[in-house]
Amino acid sequence: MSLNTPSPAAAPPSRRGVPIALVVVLVVVVAGVSVAATALYIDLKPATSSSGMTVTDDLGRSVRVPIDPSRVAVLGPNVMDTMFLLGLSSHVVGIDCSNTTDGGLQGDYTNGQIANWSLSSIPCVTAYPALSTADLLAVNPQLVIASSVISIAQLESFSATYGIPTIIIDPSTLGGVVNDVQLIASIFGTTTTSTALIDNLQLDLTASQSFLLNLSNNGTPLRSVLMTFYPIPAGDPDAGYYTFGPGSFGQSLIELAGGTNIAGNAITSSPELSGSQVLADNPAEVIYGVGFGVNEAAYAAGPDWSQIPAVQNGNVTGVDVTIMTEVDPTMVLSLPTFEAILYPPVA
Repeated sequence: MSLNTPSPAAAPPSRRGVPIALVVVLVVVVAGVSVAATALYIDLKPATSSSGMTVTDDLGRSVRVPIDPSRVAVLGPNVMDTMFLLGLSSHVVGIDCSNTTDGGLQGDYTNGQIANWSLSSIPCVTAYPALSTADLLAVNPQLVIASSVISIAQLESFSATYGIPTIIIDPSTLGGVVNDVQLIASIFGTTTTSTALIDNLQLDLTASQSFLLNLSNNGTPLRSVLMTFYPIPAGDPDAGYYTFGPGSFGQSLIELAGGTNIAGNAITSSPELSGSQVLADNPAEVIYGVGFGVNEAAYAAGPDWSQIPAVQNGNVTGVDVTIMTEVDPTMVLSLPTFEAILYPPVA
């Protein structure tokens, strides 16, 4: 989804920022990984009746939802990623988009996502900068599944006014992604596709734990990382690099890939680091996100970029920004990519 930044000086709005609401579904976590997801799935899937089932979303809200709804409005690329990978695209009757000024569908999704997920044929529901109630009603959903980048207050008001249930997907760790896949799968019924996806996610998280254990057993020092998803150019009063702080899924991603986050002690979950702060922390590796109009040149124009030793030494890598900012199954499945960046395979 787009940074939706009207000017270089402006900070990235919440639609590209790190969600601040914490997951309150009970999770057994080791380094951000659910190690009891199979058991947890039983807890997430409550007793059902012909009129529906009650689930608990990532904000701790108990919501009565229909079983296997055929008309679902999906508001958030991370939710759409899950629906697609679960084989539930045919249930999606509306998809979030920015207003025309902010890019429409391309303001929220990359061209690759639009093509791969066949989004062009799905009606747009304007969700940024404000949720359009008219658009949402027009697609006549039985259920709304939304990311926390959508205004929660607007979603709750919509649900209360029109009686259409809404669940919020907002994992703060990569282990939480598995729980959310299980939650959505429970609403639509467990299938071979959902079982395979959950198994694959669990395998990747288990492999990550083995990877970390091997680093420890081999005495390999963990590499420090700046993972930045948006730069403000040098010369601007707010010049710096937006990154991930404590309690964020970005922190979980860095740790599971075997890195230490130079912003791990920040006071917010989505801090901006100045050039001097980055120089002082001297990360061994810089990973930056590209897409939605932000490219390598934008980071090169950032404060002190050319002075960062990791940049000088070539330890800098650009990746699709969506795999570091959209916390969904694809992020979990991309863990080997980040591990290979931090610890290149020895030929």
